[in-house]
Parts: sequence; structure tokens; C-alpha cells
Amino acid sequence: MPSITTVSLVRTVPSGSPTVDDFKVSSEPASTKESLKDGEILVRTLYLSCDPYMRSRLTGRTDSYVASFEAGKPLSGSGVGVIEASASPKFKEGAIVAGADFPWKTAFTAPTNGFIEVPMPGAAQPVSVLGVLGMPSFTAYVGIVTLCQVKPGETILVSAASGAVGQMVVQLAKARGLRVIATAGSDEKVQFVKDLGADVAFNYKTAGDYEAAIRKAAPDGFDIYFDNVGGEFLDAVLKCIRPNGRIAECGMISQYNATKETAYGIRNLSYVVTSKITIHGFIVRDYYTTPAYLAFIKEVSALLKENRLQYKLDEVVGLENAPQGLLDLFEGKNFGKRVIKVTSRAERL
Repeated sequence: MPSITTVSLVRTVPSGSPTVDDFKVSSEPASTKESLKDGEILVRTLYLSCDPYMRSRLTGRTDSYVASFEAGKPLSGSGVGVIEASASPKFKEGAIVAGADFPWKTAFTAPTNGFIEVPMPGAAQPVSVLGVLGMPSFTAYVGIVTLCQVKPGETILVSAASGAVGQMVVQLAKARGLRVIATAGSDEKVQFVKDLGADVAFNYKTAGDYEAAIRKAAPDGFDIYFDNVGGEFLDAVLKCIRPNGRIAECGMISQYNATKETAYGIRNLSYVVTSKITIHGFIVRDYYTTPAYLAFIKEVSALLKENRLQYKLDEVVGLENAPQGLLDLFEGKNFGKRVIKVTSRAERL
């Protein structure tokens, strides 16, 4: 009998750095077409998304905006797969579907709620649903367009610029006529963001004093900061951003594994008052039902058609390697948008 692979959480990790021992990779018998109940679908997973926000789901917290993973149960997140069998008139066998709650399994059965069919025109690949047209790209759009309302001629600073969100911030900002200052965590990543169009970029890991490095990169200051890292770098930004500056507060990955002893306390918060800084904290899922989503699809699709966008994916092959693939995010070991390639479209159960 065919079997499937599952990745489950062994124990929650409230603080500090999770390890692969906090996850369990196991096998179980695969479901069959004959076992489907009315209204269910059998999905073979093609790709799963690894995202920084998933660190908060490992904590066991009950007061977060998204539910924590439960010990003994599979992880879940954004994914894309192919319908192997259907007992629902909503989906036909062979359809490509996406959803925000894919269990970390090589295949699974589920009701159709929460899944949408994704057209695959021409040479389009299913992984693009998690990449250039996915949640990280929309996050970049919401931060700079919807919230910070960037204008041609302004200057934007973006941290973690080679990552899933940052690389789109760079390109969308350039497409809208902004000057872009970018930071990344290696010389190779710095060159990558320069190739994307960043006017100036530097390696924050070798830059030394953050404030000095920022002022050197942007001697005339900057109007917008797109924050993916938080911590000490954000503290330096508060001293350097121009009066009436705007900050899109997307993430603080430098603090996700922090403990009470190692967490960085912001010291320059008074600059929010004296420099009249606006900080936009946001969760992108709140914007999928607003006009911003359709505007995003229209703008990014047009840029893709004009060959004005690049999008770097960082694939980890095999669901059994997914735990380490996720943990690497928190140490900056990914280069681009981290996805788990589970199976190919050609494979079947």
C-alpha cells in the first residue's frame, strides 16, 4: 500500500532556538480515491511555503493573530498541490489548487473549503503561487503602496532585501520611481539586490556600526523604511530617517528566537515623536478582501509580462528536509523565497 510522509510538531518552543528534534517525520498509509467522502478531495502536495511568521506558531501562544501549531499534529501553512481524486463537483482531477492551510504531508484528504483552483496558463508553474504572485509579494505591495503610499522621487531603505518580501520591495519601489537603499546578509546577496535595481546596498553583517553604515549609504536620508528585521537595526533607523518618515513594520526576524535575556529593547523610540515618524504595523491577510489585492495582481502581472521582475526561489527538496529548511530561515541561511518542493506534477500516488 502506498504511504505518505508527515511532519509533525513534537513540542512547542516558547523562546530560544528550535531544533530538528522538536519535529517528527513519520510515514502513514496513503488515502485512496475509494476512501473519499462526499465533498472531499485527495490532494498531492507540490510545494509548501516556509515563512518567518511560522516561528510564532511554534511557541504555543494563544494570544497571537494566528493559531499555534499543536504538539503531536502536523504543521500547516501556505501550499499548492494537484487534485489526485475528487468527490466534489467543485474540483476535477488534475486541477492545481492553493490554500493557506496545507498540512505538511505529501498527500492528504480534506473538504474543499479553503482551497482555490489556480489557472496555469502557458509556461506558468504552480510554485509561482507561493512566489512572485504569492503572500510575500503582496506583503511588499501592501507595505509600500497601500500603507506608506510611496511617491516617485522618494528614497526607501529595505532590510533583508534579498528575502521573499524584500526582493519585491526593491523592484516595486524601483518600478514606481523611488531610490532604493538595501541591506542583505552576505556579499552575494548584496550583489543580487543590486542586480534587482537597488541604487545602494550593503552587507549588514560586516557593516559594523549600523547608524554609521546607514548614513554612509543614504547621506541625504530616506523617507520610508521597510522593516523585516527589527532589533538593533530598527533602532538605528529611527535616528536616521527623515522627518515625517514612514515605516512599514513587516517583521522582526532578528528577535524571533530571542529570550528574555537576549531580546533587544528599542532605545530610540523618542525619535518617533521628535521626527514625527509614522509606523504602520500590519498583517497582510487583512488585505486580501480589499481592493489592494486585485490592484496588486494587476500591477505585478503587468510587470511580469514586460519582463521587469525577477523572483528568486530557494528550494529545499523533500518533505523530510522541511524542518531544517524552516529553521534555516531564522539564521538567514535562505537566499530568496524558501519553499519545500514536495513532489513534481508528474508523480502520482
